[in-house]
Amino acid sequence: MKTIQLAIADDVALFRKGMKSILNVIEDLNLDLEAENGIDLLEQLKQANPFPDVLLLDLKMPQMNGVEVAKVLQKNYPQLKFIVLSTHFSRAFVINMIELGAAAYLPKNSKPEEVVETIRAVYNNGFYYNNEVMTVIRENMVAKTKPKAHFPYELTNREKEILQLICEQYTTPEIASKLYISPRTVDGHRNNLLAKLDCRNIAGLVVFALQHQVVEMPFKL
Repeated sequence: MKTIQLAIADDVALFRKGMKSILNVIEDLNLDLEAENGIDLLEQLKQANPFPDVLLLDLKMPQMNGVEVAKVLQKNYPQLKFIVLSTHFSRAFVINMIELGAAAYLPKNSKPEEVVETIRAVYNNGFYYNNEVMTVIRENMVAKTKPKAHFPYELTNREKEILQLICEQYTTPEIASKLYISPRTVDGHRNNLLAKLDCRNIAGLVVFALQHQVVEMPFKL
């Protein structure tokens, strides 16, 4: 079983230690990197070994907040999937962070089981948007859609199929099974999509696809 390496950036030491105590008793999770703000996080990432797979990110931090961190991660560390864990759960915050590449968005009063489920889903799928977040996307992000006539990219039918299934939060093995192809082939198509659409990670790919109406809205609420 692969151990998912975790990091957390939060200015409240008690919250950091509490999350570490909760997560490190779970066999496939290891929270090793702790940062008290964005500057501290970015300094530690420069020498992190092992480099974290998933980051738990607070929004309100001194010196460098979560929004500023997300912008740097999007540019310099697109491979680092980050989950926003915040007391701020307004629609504006959710949409802004998703557009900055957040792989998931959870309120800080989430149950530990939901946090664990989200971490695993983000690690395996690249993103995980629960029903609350999906509702926000449906009601807000759709208003920002770009006309299909202005979509300048050519996608094959297979790429469109795979993009639809990615947006519906199917895993690579599940997509492979549904389409009767190998997981390696799914990975190849996904990498082609990232390159074609100039997206740096799966969360960005999903946002791009929804805004440009490349897929049917995959909401099952």
